[in-house]
Amino acid sequence: MKPFDWVTGYPSLRMPMFGRNCVATSHALAAQAGIQMLQAGGNAVDAAIAAAAAKTVTEPCSNGLGSDAFCILWDGKALHGLNASGGAPAAWSPDYFLRKYGPAERTPMRGWDSVTVPGAVGAWVALSERFGRLPFADLMQPAIRIAERGYLAPVVVQQKWAAAAGIDAITRQPGFAEFFLPRGRAPDVGELVTFPGAERTLRLIGETKGEAFYRGEIAEAIAAHARAHGGAMTAADLAAYRPEWVTPTAKDYHGYTLHEIPPNGQGIAAQIALGILEQFDLGSLPVDGPEAQHLQIEAMKLAFSDTYRYVADPRGMEVTPEAMLDRAYLAERAKLIDRNRAQVFGPGKPPAGGTIYLTAADESGMMVSFIQSNFMGFGSGVVVPGWGISLQNRGYGFVLDPASPNVVAPGKRPFHTIIPGFLTRDGAPVMSFGVMGGNMQPQGHVQTLVRMIDHGQNPQAACDAPRWRVNEGLDINVEAAMPRATLDRLKALGHRLEVIEDSYQDFGAGQFIWRMGDPAVEGYVAASDPRRDGQAAVW
Repeated sequence: MKPFDWVTGYPSLRMPMFGRNCVATSHALAAQAGIQMLQAGGNAVDAAIAAAAAKTVTEPCSNGLGSDAFCILWDGKALHGLNASGGAPAAWSPDYFLRKYGPAERTPMRGWDSVTVPGAVGAWVALSERFGRLPFADLMQPAIRIAERGYLAPVVVQQKWAAAAGIDAITRQPGFAEFFLPRGRAPDVGELVTFPGAERTLRLIGETKGEAFYRGEIAEAIAAHARAHGGAMTAADLAAYRPEWVTPTAKDYHGYTLHEIPPNGQGIAAQIALGILEQFDLGSLPVDGPEAQHLQIEAMKLAFSDTYRYVADPRGMEVTPEAMLDRAYLAERAKLIDRNRAQVFGPGKPPAGGTIYLTAADESGMMVSFIQSNFMGFGSGVVVPGWGISLQNRGYGFVLDPASPNVVAPGKRPFHTIIPGFLTRDGAPVMSFGVMGGNMQPQGHVQTLVRMIDHGQNPQAACDAPRWRVNEGLDINVEAAMPRATLDRLKALGHRLEVIEDSYQDFGAGQFIWRMGDPAVEGYVAASDPRRDGQAAVW
């Protein structure tokens, strides 16, 4: 077991939690849904699915029944990856969007023409069928009860909900106001929220093991709603959908190995950044000092420059993930970093060749890293009436430039931001973790892993610590809790800083479960980010 410093050193209302069975999510009711499955004899996969279903109700400003999802899990013997992102409708092409909208750089941000086939329900079914222990219908029961009885709107969810209620591009979408603004406004903190229709959908998903969603009554309702509002999604698009089991990519860093889902996701950005940072001795630098932060910021910018240039649906990529993670290539990229100056980097040339996150682990050793998202808060803004299905806007990850690897095409998966993470050491599981929040996700992976691996901070301290966020060019956002001396030095190095007082919107939120030894004896330590309404629950 890694010797952690158990004194957090940062202001927080959270403490690390210890147990042989753990669920950590960004809403307490979802964490409890997972714990209920463990207490009923289920395993970590059952817990994760129940928590994910509950999250569609308890955090609708970040995910829903029309989300996409990804998962990395340790089954007790081996690591598995699941890509449950959906493809473009068969009718989508650059010509489709040109005819409909005229010349543009990318596909629409909201509405039906931003919706790709939703994959989250397919992920739940695939995980349950391969690794689950309890009947699938049982896993939907906590979410059904929450939807029927309601819950009181928590602080961060309410803040994000209210922000979306002021965006006309969202509220004018078909079905949105009827479902999410029944009082003509967002709920207040502590006000009862119920989701009529969602409980019927969840129950039918449970009874049919997802068949109704992709090839039955729910699928027909989704396709009919699309037709009525000018969308291209058809019942055939939904019926053709299957999640894909994949082999996670791996990158070594200072004795540990970081695993991510391979492209079409951006997890490789975290691996690239760590591959660059491996060339430096970060552990010898003060953890919150400007030198350590500057190196991480510059490495992250280099990683994003390659990620945004090359990552796409693997069928459209010019280079392989293996080439992008080549050790010698990343060592050369590291040489571009100037310790005394912030820079703007372009992509290199590799050698040829709105989100929720949750994690669960059980005493048998199974560990699940799971993420699902509607993207950009409430996603497309489209809600299927009578069913409570809010749909993602992952189609906005496509562009219309035929030369781009991310050009839209029928059935193609768009560039994706959501990334579950997993850490191993010498082939053995160490931690299931993730940090939600757009392009903050790989940045959160890097910052928290450096804190734990190089500086010995425990998972809750790594959650609590102040973060930065790389934007464009030399612009970065920094949390106000960052030491003043560090902020001043980063400015002197040329970083254009904006100090943000509100951490909820800009700096992501993580959930972490670190294995402390034999799961049946020592168990795990779990942490939940204070930037959300969440909880690390143990049993």
